Amino acid sequence: MSSSARARCALFFTLASTGCISAPSPLVPGLAGAVGAPHSGVQTDGAELPALGPGFVRYRPKAPNHFGRARLVKALETVSAEMTRDDPRTPPLVIGDLSARAGGKIQGHQSHRTGRDVDLLFYYVTPRGARVPAPGFIRVESDGLALVPDTGELLRLDIEHEWRLVRALLSSPDIGVQFLFVSRTVEALLVDYALARGEPLELVLHAESVMLEPGDSMPHDDHIHLRIACTADEALSGCMGGGPHWEWLAPLPTPADDNTLLALVAAEPPLEPLEAAAPFDAPGSLPAVASDAAGP
Repeated sequence: MSSSARARCALFFTLASTGCISAPSPLVPGLAGAVGAPHSGVQTDGAELPALGPGFVRYRPKAPNHFGRARLVKALETVSAEMTRDDPRTPPLVIGDLSARAGGKIQGHQSHRTGRDVDLLFYYVTPRGARVPAPGFIRVESDGLALVPDTGELLRLDIEHEWRLVRALLSSPDIGVQFLFVSRTVEALLVDYALARGEPLELVLHAESVMLEPGDSMPHDDHIHLRIACTADEALSGCMGGGPHWEWLAPLPTPADDNTLLALVAAEPPLEPLEAAAPFDAPGSLPAVASDAAGP
């Protein structure tokens, strides 16, 4: 890493620790991409997920919040296509909100602000085993059954395809999964299925580590909320946390101590001096105004 990059990294971590950073600004012009944390950040140059593609469809085709990091969009397209290619019976993966084009707060979400989050609706089957596209965000009970409120139709979580999706996301070379937010009941169903079919224990433990029922929102028993971790390059450009950085992910830059920070900042070229402002009563300016203490 160059001294300039180290200085930028050190400065970023210092400003971030004091709460002075939430979006790109003239003070930190190097910030770009996923900037800040998932609950308080923004994004630049977000990539748009198409309305549909091989193996997937957007839940709200005309909604504006389908922009995310390019590597996340690529992974969703790749994984969806692989799911369909490996089993042509697989219905399309129904994909909910990512983020707004420029990130920030969007309706219905506390996070989804930096292009690193996306909602993935569950796969379902009928009681007779016919696979069907997700009709919406349908709550799955602890026995795997789901009642469609509008029609009264009874569906069942397609555990086989849901586990295949989790496995594919964890194995994707384009993303590092930080969290798969999902209810404890659905997590138990997926883990039991994976163990029963003899999946590698390391993979199952990996899945258990990232699957989490959130404590500050709905239990996520009607979809999986995927969050990807910051890469090292993204961290240098402003990406921040949103959860643990797991040991299997590429390491992030280490914040510098105070002495190192001062040395790096001192080594940076000084800023060009600003031009002196013209006097207030210079030709062409407004006339000077006398103070109250002056006489007539």
